[in-house]
Amino acid sequence: QGQLDESGGGLVQAGGSLRLSCAASGRNISDYNMAWYRQVPGKEREIVASISWSGANINYATYSVKHRFTIIRDNDKNALYLQMNSLEPEGTAMYYCNSDHDGGPYYFSWGPGTQVAVSS
Repeated sequence: QGQLDESGGGLVQAGGSLRLSCAASGRNISDYNMAWYRQVPGKEREIVASISWSGANINYATYSVKHRFTIIRDNDKNALYLQMNSLEPEGTAMYYCNSDHDGGPYYFSWGPGTQVAVSS
């Protein structure tokens, strides 16, 4: 399996912005649909946004996320990004990237994640 390393999280006030980065190694993300996920303690990891291998198809988990977040991929850099604007306290979570498993396997080992904390 490939490896992932997320970064870019931090503590921001509500309404602020963050840009998360995901660096992949060991496998080329160009071969996979990719996604950002998030998890809060006590809850299952949930998908936030996904992007097809070519970038042509993008999906967001909720209407709210769709109008505030942007998922971006750079296959040449083997990297995935999540631009998050107008952050809300409900966005506080650990954020991870991985392939968009869509019921199948994950093609990368889970990285350490990057913590996002949004204060009200």
